[in-house]
Amino acid sequence: MSSTAGSAQGYLDDPRNEAVLVYVDGAFVPRHEARVSIFDSGFVLGDGVWEGLRLKNGRLIQLDAHLDRLFEGAGSIALDIGRSREEVAAAVAETLERNGMTDGAHVRLMVTRGVKATVNQDPRFVIGKATMVIVAEYKTPRPESKARGLSLFTSTFRTSTPDVFDLRLNSHSRLNLIQALIQAINAGADEALMLDPHGFVASCNSTNFFIVRRGELWSSTGSYCFKGLTRQAVIDAWRDAGAVCREKDFTLAEVYAADEAFVTGTLGGVTPVTRIDGRVIGAGKPGPMTQLASERYQAWVAR
Repeated sequence: MSSTAGSAQGYLDDPRNEAVLVYVDGAFVPRHEARVSIFDSGFVLGDGVWEGLRLKNGRLIQLDAHLDRLFEGAGSIALDIGRSREEVAAAVAETLERNGMTDGAHVRLMVTRGVKATVNQDPRFVIGKATMVIVAEYKTPRPESKARGLSLFTSTFRTSTPDVFDLRLNSHSRLNLIQALIQAINAGADEALMLDPHGFVASCNSTNFFIVRRGELWSSTGSYCFKGLTRQAVIDAWRDAGAVCREKDFTLAEVYAADEAFVTGTLGGVTPVTRIDGRVIGAGKPGPMTQLASERYQAWVAR
């Protein structure tokens, strides 16, 4: 595989991460000693849900919305987290406190169905309660990604319908998205752009996708993409300013002719996109509307 320098999930190396303590079912252990059983449902078949949270200026961004999504997702797959919202939030807070983190951290909260009596698919073989792991790390998005913009490649792997695999469920199972990303990496791109089952633009493999056309923001309908909290925050901040953001079906042809493009995610916020399928988008550099979307999002976060 190529370097991660251009990845939408890329971040600057931070030596403090070597000493972080990881929360594993109530215990805090050094990162290199953090373990779960090979019989755990998450390892066996990716049976679990997760959330990625961002710590900024002493506050977890959209904590309540993340907990809403975590518990809704767990409920939809009949996974009993075995802890209340307050207990989960307290565990996240304690993880940050144990690591002395007050800003610039990214938190991965993971809950699986728990340890099984044997390695199979049937959830009735689970013994004990759900497994919960919290990894908090210092992560600063790589500045070169913001400066030059990302390059995307349109994957042949499509996003799925909710009856096949609901992407709005933050499940540990992500193989089709990983396949799309591998295809993009092998094509020399940073991230995969994915179409929905009808051929319209849906999202990227790990981020949500926007284009700018004639002063308007366009994003997909949301029917076949992640229930992105950063995506929704960008849309809300843009509309709060009295500007137009359309959630609609649009095609690759409309993407290629866009004035600007960008992606959104918990780690990077708003990140410009300057090339798609080898084509230069707009002026081929981060544009003013993308910068404005980022500024409005940051102001929304500060509120």
